[in-house]
Amino acid sequence: MTTPSRSRFNVLGELPALRRYARALTRDGGDAEDLVQDTLVRALERRAQFRAEGNLRGWLLAILHNRFVDATRSRRAEAGRNADAAAALELAAEPGQEHSVRLAEVRRAFFGLPDEQRAALHLVAIEGLSYQAAADALAIPLGTLMSRIGRARAALRESETEGTAARRARLRLIGGPQ
Repeated sequence: MTTPSRSRFNVLGELPALRRYARALTRDGGDAEDLVQDTLVRALERRAQFRAEGNLRGWLLAILHNRFVDATRSRRAEAGRNADAAAALELAAEPGQEHSVRLAEVRRAFFGLPDEQRAALHLVAIEGLSYQAAADALAIPLGTLMSRIGRARAALRESETEGTAARRARLRLIGGPQ
């Protein structure tokens, strides 16, 4: 003999209403079935919370609705995280070869400078010394140091201009205009 509370918890009798509502929310048969199944599992796990005098259909539909909303929020949050990760990856992941080639060009241009220009630029730009400290380290007047740094920077800018033209000349678009 079944108890009144057990007969009131007839979730199988509510399946048609759950399926209709799930289908209306998801607009997909497979997703609707998954949602109904998830709802039934949740209802069985929490059936101690159902009051015998309560409306079973309303309670089940509320669970179904909440599961749908939770799943929708979860998908949106995951899509947002994926979009953020993709954007960060695009910003952070430069092609390794291009970077290596560019670094080699800068290194070659720097080491191609005359010794006195390279030393002056290194002390100021790389080591971070003030102009006066670099001039003292090289035992040269401040004006001479500034002149060497100016000539070194001009030479690097010129090599950059030449390097850009050379890179463009080497670049060949496949399938594009030549």
